[in-house]
Amino acid sequence: MATKTTSTRDQILSLLKKKKQMTVSTIAKELSITEMAVRRHLNTLERDNVVETTLLRQAMGRPTNVYQLSTSGQELFPRNYGELTIDLLRTIQEKEGLAKVKELFDHRKDKLKLRFEKRMFLKDFQSKVLELQKIQNEQGFMAEVNQEPDGSYTFKQFNCPIAAVAKEFPVVCAAEMQLFKELLETGDIQCERCMSAGQEQHCYYKIKQSEGF
Repeated sequence: MATKTTSTRDQILSLLKKKKQMTVSTIAKELSITEMAVRRHLNTLERDNVVETTLLRQAMGRPTNVYQLSTSGQELFPRNYGELTIDLLRTIQEKEGLAKVKELFDHRKDKLKLRFEKRMFLKDFQSKVLELQKIQNEQGFMAEVNQEPDGSYTFKQFNCPIAAVAKEFPVVCAAEMQLFKELLETGDIQCERCMSAGQEQHCYYKIKQSEGF
């Protein structure tokens, strides 16, 4: 039976987490609600990319839609990536020193550069900055760009998916700024506010085009 303390939406998500795949009718039976109500919630969840549907062909009768959590839906459930990552990095620092931790983040930066640099090919500087905004948004940073009267850009990030790691290991922020420089091909980037340092609720970069990078 559906309870009054948990929303129908959350109950549907919990069912899909446990059962992996379910039809509208099986969800309706589990929650003792109408199929119409289930469809309404599933349509909203599918629109928000929280659930996805596939067509299940049966031996007899018409194919039916089955619903399952998307990758984004799976991430709604508690996970402890941050604490695990920090514990591993602490162990590396204790055994091999901070230089080894920096080496790991530099290696990550190089991999990200190889992954994204083709998206900068043949773009002018403004287009590169806007493309960087798209790249960061795809990774959950909630980036926003504004061009200033002097031709520079303010680049704000309102979320940091790795904030807990960055707070203890600021080398990750240094590696990120170096990635920006290499993707944009400019040496003139300043981090004026940093979320991980507790200065603001967002990271604030000042970006200018520079020659001879």
